[in-house]
Amino acid sequence: MSQTPDSIETVGTQGETAQLVQLTDTHLCHSRGGTLLGMDTDHSLQSVINLVQKERPVIDLLLGTGDLSDGGAGPAYERLQDYFDQLTHVHYWLPGNHDDRAVMAAVAATPARMCREVRLARWQVLLLDSQIIGHVEGQLGKAELALLERSLTAAKEEGRHTLVCLHHQPVAIGCEWLDQQMVADADAFFNVLDRYPGVKAVLWGHVHQEIDRTRNGVRLLASPSTCVQFAPGSEHFKADDQPPGYRWLELHHDGRVETGISRVWDTPFSVDLNTGGYL
Repeated sequence: MSQTPDSIETVGTQGETAQLVQLTDTHLCHSRGGTLLGMDTDHSLQSVINLVQKERPVIDLLLGTGDLSDGGAGPAYERLQDYFDQLTHVHYWLPGNHDDRAVMAAVAATPARMCREVRLARWQVLLLDSQIIGHVEGQLGKAELALLERSLTAAKEEGRHTLVCLHHQPVAIGCEWLDQQMVADADAFFNVLDRYPGVKAVLWGHVHQEIDRTRNGVRLLASPSTCVQFAPGSEHFKADDQPPGYRWLELHHDGRVETGISRVWDTPFSVDLNTGGYL
């Protein structure tokens, strides 16, 4: 849960519709070639980036929504920055439970890389910090909820639509072991959101699987990892054999959100499906 002051960045778009890409849970290790459950996370990230380059010729904004390093190592963030720069220099990072926020900020080419709000076209993209240092589960806390309230109030006054981003899931997804790690104060989070009809979608990482639901007219979206996937509907930790992927989003001037998932189907990846966990 961050105590950093508000920070707002403004990004230009190449049209009325803002084109976004989300890359999440990259889990880069200290050294190139490190693995998670047998998967080389540098190799899988590069494969996903290659796919994005083929499919998304226009990217206005790239979001890295946490667990970007598997252990908070500085060299991992340095490589991450280089990987993301292959797509666009306009990218912003959120910390996940595996990240070290201070190291992320130290490595980032600009302090703006970890800003709290990005404005583009008629949209406001909020970046909320759900990390509890030293814990796997998530929580926003009073400071983040106050930031959310202030930001949504400003967006309402300015006539902006809002996409809210965080790392941990704010709703149960049907995986018992993962749902123990969801945002602890999710009720307070939605109590704020429910008062602002300008909120059109909530986007997160952490769960390493695709979620696309609607709650009170708001899209609830989670995305595959760029490396190992988790099996949907599992009671205990279980890896999945789905390949790495990413989410694209098109934020329209009238508040519509078009979005989808794309995966790397043409490259073989190795993953240990029999492991009992990695946390």
